Amino acid sequence: MSDKFDVIVIGAGPGGYVAAIRAAQLGLKTACVEKWVDGKGAPVLGGTCLNVGCIPSKALLESTHKFHDMKAHAKDHGIAAADVQMDVKKMVARKDTIVKNLTGGIGGLFKANGVTLLQGAGKLLSGKQVEVTAADGSVSVHAAENVILASGSVPVEIPPAPLTEGLILDNAGALNIDETPKRLGVIGAGVIGLEMGSVWARLGSEVTVLEAMDSFLALADQDVAKEAAKLFKKQNLDIRLGARVTGTEVIDGKEVKVQFSDSEGEKEIVVDKLIVAVGRRPLTNGLLAGDSGVELDERGFIKVDEQCRTDMPGVFAIGDSVRGPMLAHKASEEGIMVADIIAGHKAQVNYDVVPNIIYTHPELAWVGKTEQELKNAGVKYKTGKFPFAASGRAMASNDTDGFVKVIADEETDRILGVHMVGGIASELIAQGVIAMEFCSSAEDLQMTMFAHPTVSEAVHEAALAVDNHAIHIANRKKR
Repeated sequence: MSDKFDVIVIGAGPGGYVAAIRAAQLGLKTACVEKWVDGKGAPVLGGTCLNVGCIPSKALLESTHKFHDMKAHAKDHGIAAADVQMDVKKMVARKDTIVKNLTGGIGGLFKANGVTLLQGAGKLLSGKQVEVTAADGSVSVHAAENVILASGSVPVEIPPAPLTEGLILDNAGALNIDETPKRLGVIGAGVIGLEMGSVWARLGSEVTVLEAMDSFLALADQDVAKEAAKLFKKQNLDIRLGARVTGTEVIDGKEVKVQFSDSEGEKEIVVDKLIVAVGRRPLTNGLLAGDSGVELDERGFIKVDEQCRTDMPGVFAIGDSVRGPMLAHKASEEGIMVADIIAGHKAQVNYDVVPNIIYTHPELAWVGKTEQELKNAGVKYKTGKFPFAASGRAMASNDTDGFVKVIADEETDRILGVHMVGGIASELIAQGVIAMEFCSSAEDLQMTMFAHPTVSEAVHEAALAVDNHAIHIANRKKR
């Protein structure tokens, strides 16, 4: 048995590494366990997000957006750019460099903050002991006053489409395609499916997205979903709803036949690459000994309360392995909250204001309640919308698709939700998050001065439109 730690974190993803750094900053003797290693056996920090998720996908999205924008719209700006080419292998190499820089940076932060890295697979034993099995099979056991479980999640695999190297891919494999496929199939019209479909559609792939649900982006406000569906169709994303994949067949090791059924019956398509993006599940297999005192629910998630405490005193769980949206920023905030609680401070995550973003172009972003949710709950509300087509800065940027929508309580005027489709919606949504965190009313935003000309003025105008006071669009006629 080694020296006892104040805190041991299992998992070095966005939840785990942030929790470890925060705990160390608060004077707690902290260790972080991570099993991921590269081909040379060196530790890989940052989890799914930094290595095969958020960061690499955004690198590809940014590269392909710049390419498409130059090819399709340079002439609008008076720029002559004939025969624009994309070097896909160089694009992928740039993505890999960004990932390497960021994951290496976490190692530097661990050293700077005094976090001990324990390399290997972590398992919680009884009495808050953590067993670490290294890559060479050696086992060590470490004791802790507190343990934070941050094991993350893995892609869901489906029997009709078993992963096949180079042809049927999960999100990690999709990020390493180094040649533009002529025909790309995607199973699932969620965040990953839409983002990866967008990447390759911009480079010329014929993209077909098969979504089992009959509705598109059911969790988003339907104004956002309808606008997004219209725009994706213009971008040649063939999104087929109610399409349930029933089987796949690899043909001559070069292409994939995909069988699916929809309202019209049995159908099939043939693609050069197939991405399976049907969601993620918590990675809790092998994480807990039977007598650890921590319980899982029927779906494999770790049971926790609002402050991420498990049933075992001194053991917390955060991120994708617990209830709530599987989002890196949610995991990070939970990690900070738990570290603060362990250090004796008061802390709480406000789960009512977790932003959601899909990084297509235009981007989709929202926070708070949708109109559908409020209607179903019987809440009286009022809405205001402002299109980017009426924004001078958006016109100057040649990026006028989409809108901002603000929803407020009809009686109290408190902002209940902010929803948007737009070029930089991922940045603008923070204004809605901050407003809701401070319990702002629509009037508070109306009375706030926004710089001109900026795209963010659309948030101001949408808030004004809640009470029919928008300046730069015609307001609804008062009844």
